Amino acid sequence: MTTALSDLATAVRGIRSLRNRTMLGIVGTPGAGKTTFAQVLVAALGDTAVNVPMDGFHLADVTLDALGLRARKGAPETFDSHGYARLLTLLAERPDHSVYAPGFERDIEQPIAAALTIEPHSDIVVTEGNYLLLDGWEDVRESLDEIWVVHEDDALRRERLIARHVRFGKTPDAAREWVANVDDLNARLIEETAHRADRVIDLAELS
Repeated sequence: MTTALSDLATAVRGIRSLRNRTMLGIVGTPGAGKTTFAQVLVAALGDTAVNVPMDGFHLADVTLDALGLRARKGAPETFDSHGYARLLTLLAERPDHSVYAPGFERDIEQPIAAALTIEPHSDIVVTEGNYLLLDGWEDVRESLDEIWVVHEDDALRRERLIARHVRFGKTPDAAREWVANVDDLNARLIEETAHRADRVIDLAELS
């Protein structure tokens, strides 16, 4: 059954939030298209919505090197989940001032401080990331009214990931190895928690 983007936007507006603004989480496996979906959804919602990705809470490479985690970049332990949770708590409270959040620059594969601005007039915050439903991330979920999972064909998802890794500097062989040994392991973790979501969206059926 085809799902209309306009219907999903209506569903977001209909979420009954106990907070000062609606907080929606979007989860998906690496390469599933959750970032694009979140951006399109926010555009459909209009000026009252803002996208705040989890990617800004990647640990910087210098920190990953110090922790011996560079080869696992993208795994749950390579994010500042507590800092992310604190940001979501603040956004849910809807302070009467601008809030600055970190972004992520793909060209250098590094987080960028204060790259995003969330203004007080924003009624809806959409945040997307891999691990919102994972055990140990309960403090993240506490600030979210609903969490939706997006699904995409696995073969297409892997093709996208390989192309992305090549685009940002890996050889094709290194990209395929990274997808098999890192991205797919993370994908299995995410898939195991998908049953906890409030809504499941098949991106192949989105119109």
